[in-house]
Amino acid sequence: MMKFNSIKNTLIIGLIGTMGLQSCTKLNTPVYSGVESDKFWKTADQFNSGVAPIYTQMQSLVVWDNVELNEVSTDEIIVPTRGNDWYDNGNHQRIYLHTWTSSDGPINSAWSNIFTGIGRCNYTLNVIENLTTIPSSIDVNQYKAQIRIMRAFYYLQALDLFGNVPLVKDFNTDPNTVKNNTSTEVYSFIESELKASIPNASSTVDATTYGKATKWMGFAALAKLYLNAQVYTGTQHWSDCAAACDSIILSGKYSLEPIYFDNFKVDNEGSKENIFVVPYDSKYISGNQKQNQTLHYADLPAFGLLGNMYNGWSSHGDFLYGNFDTTAVYTTTGSKVYKTYNDQRTGQFLVGQRFSETQSYPQSQSILVSSPTGAISSDGIALAYQPNFTQLSDNTIPGKLTGARNIKYFPEAGTGNSINQSNDVVVYRLADIILMRAEAIMRGATAGATGSAVSLVNQVRARAYGNSSHNWTAAQVTATNMLAERARELSWEGWRRPDLIRFDVAGGTTYYNGARTGTRSPNKPADGGTYIRLYPIPDAQHSANSNLVQNPGYPSF
Repeated sequence: MMKFNSIKNTLIIGLIGTMGLQSCTKLNTPVYSGVESDKFWKTADQFNSGVAPIYTQMQSLVVWDNVELNEVSTDEIIVPTRGNDWYDNGNHQRIYLHTWTSSDGPINSAWSNIFTGIGRCNYTLNVIENLTTIPSSIDVNQYKAQIRIMRAFYYLQALDLFGNVPLVKDFNTDPNTVKNNTSTEVYSFIESELKASIPNASSTVDATTYGKATKWMGFAALAKLYLNAQVYTGTQHWSDCAAACDSIILSGKYSLEPIYFDNFKVDNEGSKENIFVVPYDSKYISGNQKQNQTLHYADLPAFGLLGNMYNGWSSHGDFLYGNFDTTAVYTTTGSKVYKTYNDQRTGQFLVGQRFSETQSYPQSQSILVSSPTGAISSDGIALAYQPNFTQLSDNTIPGKLTGARNIKYFPEAGTGNSINQSNDVVVYRLADIILMRAEAIMRGATAGATGSAVSLVNQVRARAYGNSSHNWTAAQVTATNMLAERARELSWEGWRRPDLIRFDVAGGTTYYNGARTGTRSPNKPADGGTYIRLYPIPDAQHSANSNLVQNPGYPSF
């Protein structure tokens, strides 16, 4: 199995190597001591192990921090307070309501994880650049490129969330002495680092580069940077975005998976669509708690789970029914009724009565909706997910069942309690690149060898429906439709907030205001200004470095 033989071993051995053969119980807490550099960096395996810590820092970002800030702040995910559950000092509510403060935990956690990742990149790059001897069999420039691409990736996350962040470019700089750089300066650094590193990065797509920064991952990060350039700098770069996307599409290295959910299933390392992922393994690499985040405590039998679901993160019916095609084909088998969604992607959401019968994969097919037996109940009532919310805080028994639950990352049987699922979490994949290329054309970039905007979008839609019967016409390639298509295709993948901001800045209309800036049910007021597009610099970071200046619109330190 690719994950076990390649990336899992790399991560574990890498941490052992950097800890000087100390015990490895926490994959995200290396201690860089114990083995002198010139005695360790001698083989390809040791180089791979030495760079592993720059990737383990991703494990928190793609499950908790960035997902919360990029999706709970929009119409896509809601984390309601259910009795004593999920209040957490009001952090989740403030993210949803846009009333966050610079002292909120999720904001500081995201900052800390991002800059820890940057620090690890700086450290590892410093070690390699100061090696006195390097074996001739080692392509050291490729390793440097890999590290620099990852550092640029971390900085892209910082730029997107916080804007005016300090640039710490080397390990010898004390991060507690630096000042904020402007968003434009950070943007220019990311662009220059990616453009300089991509030519030296590996173009190989196989087990040896799985979960690592390759040439194609670098192009994906560059495309994302250019896609939102107008947000970051005030100047659009649609043609540059299109060119970066073309580099990936025309490489022939990736293709759309016929089954949408194969990109996210338990053993998804075989996907030909995924460009960059964060690997997990139920035995060796913990941290993927997506099934725990969303499912109700009693929703275990259909997936063979062991327990300890958190009954938290959900989607509001407004998001589901406003964007997704919920039409389905119904079939009857004996006394049971099943449905199969016309659009595969809708199957990521659980709504209605839950049953103990084993849930089929892929989750868009053969969904049990009616049966005389096997209905699950909880607290004396039927366990039936109701998508629509009327209250952000609801301690009633029915209130604990509100919200459509998301199983895009199909739950792994035999996990739960202290065992997390093995699904690798996707950061970049081809479908996103295709939609980005289509949007760039829609906004003025020239169509090229990859096709017109409508032909590109229809590749994604034909995969979703399994045929061309729901293809768009050229007239349907509008901002409204494009944003909704991105919601359908990329739901719960961490892109909703930057998408909404971009469509605003790039000349959108007011149709999405309830999704982000305007009033939203339940309880969200309209935003006080556009400053809310950026999060505040956390208090804890200012306490560590008094040179940091708060972002505009927030109370000064």
